Amino acid sequence: MARSEESLAGGRAYRAFDVDSVKEYVAGQEEVAERLGTKTPGEMRAREVGDGNLNLVFIVEGPGGAVVVKQALPYVRLVGDSWPLPLERAYFEWNALTRQAAHQPHRLPRLFHFDALNALIVMEYLTPHVILRKELIAGKRFDHLAEHMGIFLAETLFHGSDFHLDKAKKKADMALFADNVELCAITENLVFTEPYFDAPLNRWTRPQLDGPARALQSDRAVKVGVQEMLYRFTTKSEALLHGDLHTGSVMVTGSDTRVIDPEFAFYGPMGFDIGAFLANLFLAYFAQDGHEARPDERHTYGEWLLETAENVWSVFSETFARLWREERTGILYARALFEDAGDETGATIGLHRFLGGVFEDAVGFAGAKMVRRLVGLAHVEDMESIGDPDRRAACEVKALLMGRELLVNRTTFGDIYGLSCLARAIRRERNLL
Repeated sequence: MARSEESLAGGRAYRAFDVDSVKEYVAGQEEVAERLGTKTPGEMRAREVGDGNLNLVFIVEGPGGAVVVKQALPYVRLVGDSWPLPLERAYFEWNALTRQAAHQPHRLPRLFHFDALNALIVMEYLTPHVILRKELIAGKRFDHLAEHMGIFLAETLFHGSDFHLDKAKKKADMALFADNVELCAITENLVFTEPYFDAPLNRWTRPQLDGPARALQSDRAVKVGVQEMLYRFTTKSEALLHGDLHTGSVMVTGSDTRVIDPEFAFYGPMGFDIGAFLANLFLAYFAQDGHEARPDERHTYGEWLLETAENVWSVFSETFARLWREERTGILYARALFEDAGDETGATIGLHRFLGGVFEDAVGFAGAKMVRRLVGLAHVEDMESIGDPDRRAACEVKALLMGRELLVNRTTFGDIYGLSCLARAIRRERNLL
């Protein structure tokens, strides 16, 4: 069924659920009701837990289990109905989850039901998982995080690209996700454009960051740099991306990692997902000095964050290289040109050149993501949870400086360890305000 037909199915209209009506809804979905252990709404408990910018999220529990119901709203929840959004973003999220699950099912929530008309997905209730961002703020460590995320990025990006996909499948998928226009526009505006001029929705810690924010908006080098990254974002259709991979889109336990919320999915540059995740680790790193308690522990924890960022890239590149050698069946770097012709060295040269380009992209995109979380519309709790505005601004200005450096000088970093060295050097700086 086409999306346009789905939206008109049976002449029924979309309805936004609440904690009472969502129980009635899931009671009418046989497979979901079986998981809950009841078809009676009165035997269910529901609560709305969405704390994001766009959607309603319900946890519905019954005597036999629990599920999550995620429903798109027809507007940006952070702003209100003055900013409308298409409900079809749930359709893209469902399609992204099903495609990524083909290669990384243990890193995603299980899917139980999709309703195109009401723009909702019923999925696994991840417990005892918690949002990674909140755990990083609390100073908790996760020994398997870098390994899990590096492999997830390599597996999903490689298998969603012309290195592996059948070319007809790749082009069909590109056509499908090309319709995710409005959510891509959010990224194009809020990440790459609005932080760099006096846009009405921009905000920052005032008055402490007034000077650095204004200086950024008049910085020709950084504006050219971010527009170069926007060009890559809009023109490089390398692989199917998550599209919004930050630490709020990852749920963790001590031994497990799951990735959620790919409603921004589209075909774009591989470095975008990688850079987005690295940016959030760097933001968490610079936020450490805003926490008054246990300064010595916060220093060592900051080092763990940098080590995690390093290992994410290392695991990604190692896993990508293995997939390149073992599963390169698409139209790019055809084996007939290299291995089958006795030229494994040529294939290896191609791999390293490609990964070098991905790394450069990841650096630039990380810079853009850091900047937007400091002087754009949507910020991060890592910084926002620092109650003292002077302490918060002191952390933010350092993160802003790193974001600028990554945008302007992204071609000068030889490897991931250069980013850690830059972060340490900036963190040691004093009186940047």
